[in-house]
Amino acid sequence: MNNDINYERLPKNKILCVDIKSFFASVEAVDRNWDPLKVCLAVVGDQSRAGAVVLAASSALKEKYNIKTGNRLYDIPRVPEIKIVDARMGLYLNRSLEITLLFREFVPLSAIHIYSIDESWLKLNGTERLWGNSRQAAMLIKEKLAEKFTLPSSMGIGPNMFLAKVAMDIEGKKKGLAEWSYEDVPEKLWPVRLKDCWGIGSRLAYRFKKIGIQTIGELAHLPLEYLEKKFGIMGNQLYYHAWGIDLSRLEGHYDDKRKALGRGITLFKDYTDPEQIKTVIFELCDETARRLRENNLIGKTVNLGIGYSHNETSSGFHVQRTMKNYSNSSCELYLTALGLFDNNYKGQGVRRLNLSVSNLTPDINLQFSLFDDSLQRLKIDKTKDLLQDRYGYQALFYGRSLKEGSILERMRTTIGGHKS
Repeated sequence: MNNDINYERLPKNKILCVDIKSFFASVEAVDRNWDPLKVCLAVVGDQSRAGAVVLAASSALKEKYNIKTGNRLYDIPRVPEIKIVDARMGLYLNRSLEITLLFREFVPLSAIHIYSIDESWLKLNGTERLWGNSRQAAMLIKEKLAEKFTLPSSMGIGPNMFLAKVAMDIEGKKKGLAEWSYEDVPEKLWPVRLKDCWGIGSRLAYRFKKIGIQTIGELAHLPLEYLEKKFGIMGNQLYYHAWGIDLSRLEGHYDDKRKALGRGITLFKDYTDPEQIKTVIFELCDETARRLRENNLIGKTVNLGIGYSHNETSSGFHVQRTMKNYSNSSCELYLTALGLFDNNYKGQGVRRLNLSVSNLTPDINLQFSLFDDSLQRLKIDKTKDLLQDRYGYQALFYGRSLKEGSILERMRTTIGGHKS
């Protein structure tokens, strides 16, 4: 072992990492009274599109047909055994919330860190008198998940978030539950190939492969100074992770100090007509402004990101402009975003757009000029918000959304771009 590494001086927390196996697919299977571990099931974005992405594949589908997340609908064999369903994001979000509430029965909210819709860390410190040791507590949680939701889970326990996560990924997904300590690092962590380790992407693994480093153990024995010089602060993190060390704190529930609000969308086809692109930008501005008003916020900096078609030679651009005054007006955000678009767009095919507003403050600080109609525009926006909340988004909307290229219906009837 490295003489500079003294595990005795490191925190020995009891961190549990929980992952729901093939979450979307498992939730869909249970909702249809199918066995989530036996059914061959694919969840796709939209069955009407042959190129729709597979968002989740059940364990059986992965094992029998090698269909995984990221495959396309046209990759799936058309055989009776395989069931294909459209994603229902609202269902998954609700189930994820219910699972978090179940975790709350075992630990306080401050001891739950939600990593993604299907994965969380729980800090089990101090729960021994209620639930036994960390392994016993994990088994109780696993049983509750199966009993209440019929959902299979993988778990990892470690003295920190990194080891708990890697234990779950490498061993827990095979055994159901794995527990790693600092003493297990040489035997269990070091043989792991870089490309299979959480926090190391394929591109970074390839860079290491070019210098003859392919496992975590080989990475651990590179000099810290070399890694810091080559990779900066990431090199420092890579070094200590390779030794099983992670000093990051498990941050649970916290006040939402938002730095920005926005909306992005990937188009179903390339847009080349500037007027159609401007319609999408307007609708993104209107949706962002509505969310600002809902949260009693105003913003000053408009950020516009345009992603080009893969057929173009460049990837796109991301620009921003700070307005003279704070605002949450749909029209004012659009006029600012329109200026950014006109100054930077040169006729390329557009496939993705992102619009956000940063530099936020409570709307109690909103000021109006006596020399323009900003107050009147805000009254119109709020009237539209009120009618849409009461009668639906089609009750009142801006006429621009009647133009070709509009994405209004898609934005209001999907979650994350998928059916709710």
